[in-house]
Amino acid sequence: MSSTPSHHQPPGQPANKYSATALIRNGKLPLIICAIALLIQLGGSEASVWLRYDRDGILSGELWRIITGHLVHLGWSHLLMNVIGLLLIWLLFGHIIKQNSWLIICLVSTLAISSGMLLFNPALQWYVGFSGVLHGMFVAGALVSIKAGYRAELVLLVLLSAKLAWEQMIGPLPGSAEFAGGNVIVDAHLYGAISGLVITTVLIALSSRSSNN
Repeated sequence: MSSTPSHHQPPGQPANKYSATALIRNGKLPLIICAIALLIQLGGSEASVWLRYDRDGILSGELWRIITGHLVHLGWSHLLMNVIGLLLIWLLFGHIIKQNSWLIICLVSTLAISSGMLLFNPALQWYVGFSGVLHGMFVAGALVSIKAGYRAELVLLVLLSAKLAWEQMIGPLPGSAEFAGGNVIVDAHLYGAISGLVITTVLIALSSRSSNN
């Protein structure tokens, strides 16, 4: 995991981490996620029903739903909302965490959210969407940025914490359900944020231990 901003570039190379070449080179993971989500959306209702998080299906052995459910969306507006969120997170934090660490963060968040819903939301029969994982990614990026010496991310974490508290006490943010085209499962956001906090703390600790050896 990378937690130190790079201020020095090899001679003759541009320092712009937001150039088109840099974004493509470092943005393979979000591009793959967006492509899979798009293909599932194009697959229509049959693909959605077969791939979504479905409690009864998972308990019956359809374990792929634990992961694929987060790549299914209620409709095009829901997909667009999550794609925009993913791209914004990547623009903010994509360069500060290594690709393999991002993959671990996404997988752990996905598994944690599905496990949380299975354990603590037994009445929830089905779920779709990437927003929970986005919360995990946001927390991860903010934590690593803070460790690297940035301070504005502290404000972002406070705002995210306030959002999560609002959702738990009052409900979804105004307008979010209408834009998504269905109910917002706020517990998925909480599980995602917690998993992002835990796995990033572990990765930072492992990275620090490796650097000291």
